[in-house]
Amino acid sequence: MNNKILKFRYLLKLFTFIPLIFYFGKRSYVAFDEGFYALQARWILDKGNWTIPLWWDEYVLDRTIGLQFLIAKSQDLFGRNIFSAYLPTTLASIMMLLTTYKLHEELFDKKYAIISPLILATTYLWFDYSHLATQDIIYSCLVTIGVLALVKIKSKNNKFYILLFGTWIGLAFMMKTFLVFVPLLSLLPYLFLKKNFLFINFFWLGLLIGFIPFLLWKFSINPYLDKNIIFYLIEKFNFLSSENTFTNPFYYYFWNVPVTYLPWSVFAIIGTTYNISQCKGDRYILAFFPLILIAILSIFSTKTPYYTLQISSILSLNTFVGIKFLFNSYRYSRFFIFITSKIIPLFLFALTFTYYFFFKDSINFNTKENTFIVLGLLSFGLSWSFIRHKYSFKEILITLIIGPYLFTSFILQSGLFTDRSRELREKMEYVSSLDLVKNQTIMIDKKGINNSRSQSKIIRISLSTPKLGAGLESINQLKKSELAWTSDLKTIKTYEDSFEVIYENDVLNPWKLILKK
Repeated sequence: MNNKILKFRYLLKLFTFIPLIFYFGKRSYVAFDEGFYALQARWILDKGNWTIPLWWDEYVLDRTIGLQFLIAKSQDLFGRNIFSAYLPTTLASIMMLLTTYKLHEELFDKKYAIISPLILATTYLWFDYSHLATQDIIYSCLVTIGVLALVKIKSKNNKFYILLFGTWIGLAFMMKTFLVFVPLLSLLPYLFLKKNFLFINFFWLGLLIGFIPFLLWKFSINPYLDKNIIFYLIEKFNFLSSENTFTNPFYYYFWNVPVTYLPWSVFAIIGTTYNISQCKGDRYILAFFPLILIAILSIFSTKTPYYTLQISSILSLNTFVGIKFLFNSYRYSRFFIFITSKIIPLFLFALTFTYYFFFKDSINFNTKENTFIVLGLLSFGLSWSFIRHKYSFKEILITLIIGPYLFTSFILQSGLFTDRSRELREKMEYVSSLDLVKNQTIMIDKKGINNSRSQSKIIRISLSTPKLGAGLESINQLKKSELAWTSDLKTIKTYEDSFEVIYENDVLNPWKLILKK
């Protein structure tokens, strides 16, 4: 009977996350980076080339084929639909939540272990990338698994976790290549403490197992190249290390992490600070690991929000610590209750009022999206307004979680984080319904892909095109009765008798669907 109750409780905990993870409405891609990877996955299936990442008929050699392979294999197994494209990310999200749960149990205890993954799932950065078909959540999940394995290693008898710690490194390298060295460097002091347990045969075996996908890919792609693929990956690393579009000042993460970790930022900072003063043994993971990682990332020229996604589980654990510290603090507890139950709800209600009456009509959201935004903000504010000083720690935790949980659930079901190119999707659904387009291959005029805006549009258009054809160097290569997407207005006007514009729309601008007469 006890086992049945235990299983039911675990099942109930799993169902708790469904509104935060699964969305079964219509989806659409953003161009970068998920649309780019989804398009490469489409070419894997269309062309049967599982080895070389492509951009039309050209090789893309600045990245591995890890994510594109997973998306293509998922669509190969479960159907060529957009839900299957997101399945690798969704599974990694679930695994990361489970790993966070296990980390809470290991570093604290089983009590309230559900809170840390709930905090993680309602964090803006994690929530955003858990609904993008990119490799960032998969990579961050692997890092978190590596951290859990490291914490679990207590002696040489923990062979499974020693093997697991070795394995995650190679798999993470297949996802994000040299970025894997950032968490490894950040863990060096902790690795030194465990060196007597760690560096035995099982670690090296795990390291080999983890690198098998990369090694197989490396040996299969190299015959097509003029030099080893590793040199192309190093070139990409050197580009990211030097000044580029994504270069930001060294203090970038000092403001970016608190912003992207909303609404839990303050609690995470307090918890991290507290853990520094309590740092001993496994608490190094909570105290210094995230700080060293941020410091290393701050030295690197390229800085983006998702680079810190790999410590989001640790920040969730620190958030729990921060909430517990404030609750137990005689000095700060009343201030904590006052801010969370009065100031923040008041701010959220004011934000809701301002948005609904002043900005709703100026933002291109539909009725459903606007309704869910308002409901989410109101439920968040209303939930936290019920917090009282007389509440027990358990009641405080539950009330704190309910607000962000409801807000995040409403936002997900609104489609804002899943149907990100709604207008373009709707236009492409119409284009696909045209009799002239049905079962007709549509080419792409590559000449029009000359800037990021144009490239962004054609990626999303291509993904929504039922039968995608080859890339053309010029629309003059188009044969009679063939269709193509082009932005070459000059050629169309010059040879007006040769081309007919079948469809054009401001949403698709500058791209037009043309027919060769």
